[in-house]
Amino acid sequence: MRVRIAVAVMAALLALYLAFAIRYGFLLIGVGEPIGIALGIALLVFPVIAAGVLVAEFLFTVRADRLGRRLHAEGGLPDEQLALRPSGRIDRAAADAVFPTYRRDAEENPEDWRAWYRLGLAYDASGDRRRARWATRQAIRLSR
Repeated sequence: MRVRIAVAVMAALLALYLAFAIRYGFLLIGVGEPIGIALGIALLVFPVIAAGVLVAEFLFTVRADRLGRRLHAEGGLPDEQLALRPSGRIDRAAADAVFPTYRRDAEENPEDWRAWYRLGLAYDASGDRRRARWATRQAIRLSR
């Protein structure tokens, strides 16, 4: 619940920032000077890009969460009890030890979204966020 509140606060702050950027973009365009117009247009384009990225991240999160809940309901989430560091995070060496199992499962079942989702969890536990997101995107694509 705490994470959702933090996401909502960050989204609200981004929306406020975008509103100010758009307002100042129009003000700069209204100045009529070439450099002001260029800066004003940039201030209008950047919020559109930021909003697109925000929507894409939100959709990714919602879809990944939906798949996680579905896999949990099916009893298909990984059940290994990995060693934890004193901070409470998963020990990377322990995650690396079980990682080949999930990679092999995804390689043997390339059309199974469940295997790709579990691989994404394994990548995340190993600390490789980029590949975790890639594997989770594969799972989302295959689940459709």
